[in-house]
Amino acid sequence: MPLLFLFSRLSRKRRPWRWEEERQGAEGVGEVETDRVKGGLVLQNVVIGERGYCLVGEKVEGGDRGGELGLKDIPSFIRVTTLDDIMFDFLGSEARNCLRSSSIIINTFQDLDGEALDSLRATNPNIYTIGPLDLLGRHFPKKEKGFMSVGSSLWKNDSNCLTWLDKWEPNSVVYVNYGSITVMTSHHLKEFAWGLANSKLPFLWITRPDVVKGESVALPQDFFDEIKDRGYITSWCIQDQVLSHPSVGVFLTHCGWNSTLESVSSGVPMICWPFFAEQQTNARYLCRNWRIGMEINHDVKREEITKLVTEMMKGEKGMEIRQKSLEWKNKAIRATDVGGSSYNNFHKLIKDIFHKAI
Repeated sequence: MPLLFLFSRLSRKRRPWRWEEERQGAEGVGEVETDRVKGGLVLQNVVIGERGYCLVGEKVEGGDRGGELGLKDIPSFIRVTTLDDIMFDFLGSEARNCLRSSSIIINTFQDLDGEALDSLRATNPNIYTIGPLDLLGRHFPKKEKGFMSVGSSLWKNDSNCLTWLDKWEPNSVVYVNYGSITVMTSHHLKEFAWGLANSKLPFLWITRPDVVKGESVALPQDFFDEIKDRGYITSWCIQDQVLSHPSVGVFLTHCGWNSTLESVSSGVPMICWPFFAEQQTNARYLCRNWRIGMEINHDVKREEITKLVTEMMKGEKGMEIRQKSLEWKNKAIRATDVGGSSYNNFHKLIKDIFHKAI
């Protein structure tokens, strides 16, 4: 969502964000247009100052809650290596076109993204925040009256996993799902597998048939022997129902926006393994700004998985994160309650649409 504002300020006619060799020997330098935003550019709570660039490995000054932003936290499609990157130009053009729309509808809520939303409204005041949609949906008619779901899937949902979750104590199960696009190497899959197994905790692990690049999913028999009484592995599930199940205590996720909001809505803390696009930025805000997550190194090791899962489920830091997750859940519920910001925006959106149609 805040990327709309970022791209609206990036123009090849001025000073595009780019990486180039620096004569002093640094790895590279990024430039970004800085005019019209009080001498800096806002990416959620992050301000890239009047200098207009930052060196690779350098920290970027944040806003009131932002702290520092590493370049690894910036969306992957912005870290281009040529001034003529086609995808970068396309996304920038589309974002600027979007900001010229009569209005913009966003799946978020005011408390979560307030600073970015304020920045967007400086360019286009007609912003409708109507999220989290899974919570707003509780006000909609049930499926027998026509409303089915805001979700979609290419795989068949395994509803039996919900029955399996029923047998576990509250906040005792690790839920693992990398989303519908993320892929990994066979080595990383095995590191995840043994990290979960060595934690000795029950887990529900969603492994799509295509999750390993160019290979089928294959794990050794001794792994299945180790987890036979406490591991449930399947190809897909109804995620919002899993996250809202009382036995789920933590979500190991790729940090896609839908998964992020669903976890916020359910008050489930996250262990973050971002893959690409804006997921790195989502992970950074989950861990540093909203304080409801811990991040795994991209080159994942089984020891790190075991350590973070155990800390999140049993440690003092995990308890703090769990409490903060419940606070954000309550904020999301208030936003979608009758009279809340997202609820009111949704009704205003409907009225405005009908008014324009008349």
